[in-house]
Amino acid sequence: MNVDEVIGGARDSITVKRVFAEPYEKDGITVIAAAAIGGAGGGGGGHDEKGQEGQGAGFGMGARPAGAYVIKGGDVAWRPAVDVNRLGTMLGLVLITFFLTRSRIARSRARARGKKRSAA
Repeated sequence: MNVDEVIGGARDSITVKRVFAEPYEKDGITVIAAAAIGGAGGGGGGHDEKGQEGQGAGFGMGARPAGAYVIKGGDVAWRPAVDVNRLGTMLGLVLITFFLTRSRIARSRARARGKKRSAA
């Protein structure tokens, strides 16, 4: 597979169909789910002093739920998706940062008080 084929496949895989799901309708309510999509790709080629040539390419893509549009009686409402795992991870990082910086600040204040007392 050459670089042009990989780039063509990547271009074909990033479509609106990957962002918005097919509408789902039940009891007069229509729901259209949406996702946040991201991707990256790269490729290259070259040759060595013996005249041998080579090329390579790659493409990666990721998605996560973003929310859904809910249509009822002519009104459209956006309902964001809540990623509990992401919330838990962020809360954990904030708590770890808080505890690490709190202990460092307390130590530096104690050292500063000790220097003031010894200078007096």
